[in-house]
Amino acid sequence: MKILIATHKPYQMPDEPGYYPIMVGSDLRDQIPAGYLKDNAGQNISKMNPFYNELTALYWAKYNLQNEDIVGLVHYRRYLGSKAGHDLDNILSESQIREDLSKVDVLLPKQRNYYIENQKNHYLNAHKNEPYFVMADVIKEKFPDYYDAFIKMGQSKRAHLFNMSIMNQNNFQAYTSFMFDVLKEVEQRIPYREYEGQEQRVFGFLSERLMDTWLYTERKTFSEYPVVTTEKTNWIDKGTQFLKRKFFKNSSKKVHF
Repeated sequence: MKILIATHKPYQMPDEPGYYPIMVGSDLRDQIPAGYLKDNAGQNISKMNPFYNELTALYWAKYNLQNEDIVGLVHYRRYLGSKAGHDLDNILSESQIREDLSKVDVLLPKQRNYYIENQKNHYLNAHKNEPYFVMADVIKEKFPDYYDAFIKMGQSKRAHLFNMSIMNQNNFQAYTSFMFDVLKEVEQRIPYREYEGQEQRVFGFLSERLMDTWLYTERKTFSEYPVVTTEKTNWIDKGTQFLKRKFFKNSSKKVHF
């Protein structure tokens, strides 16, 4: 079992067995801390880290951890835990992961509920619109069996976000094949290298909308867990930014099809 902890810098890591820090974008960094895995060994897309975020670790795992029976991805600041909080002692243990995966297909963070807007509108209010609509077209054209679930995801106010999950090898391969196949097609249709700021991380943002699309299409069972965060969230600032995006968004970002 390997649960990868995606990070772009040295950071406090848990001592729990089964967890391994991986330096994303290793190809773009001068030094890698001792004991950290690198996402540029073997088959990889490490150089694409500015656009794919933590997904470069997921891609590396897909092709370089095929002998592991369980594979997962968490973040250096976010973990699946037995209870919410900031204590790394509360992250899921190896024994609990194995026990829970004997009952369900996928372990996920609790769904994020946006209450006042659905997932489609949340994405469009927060990011460039073109990639979302292009991804919708890609799914409709190339992966039609998943299109109804994609629409359902967009209409829901809830979603499993953060690109964090833990699952067995067969499900991991199935999910990542679907996700990367979709994103690679989107990559060919949008000018992502021209994007600036956080918009550069476009494929990391888009992929968050693919987990539920896959789950509901494939009828996978799952368990949800509180998120253990190593840093406290400023909810007042986060909520203010959310409302600004919703009610004072820059209409020039809109692209209609």
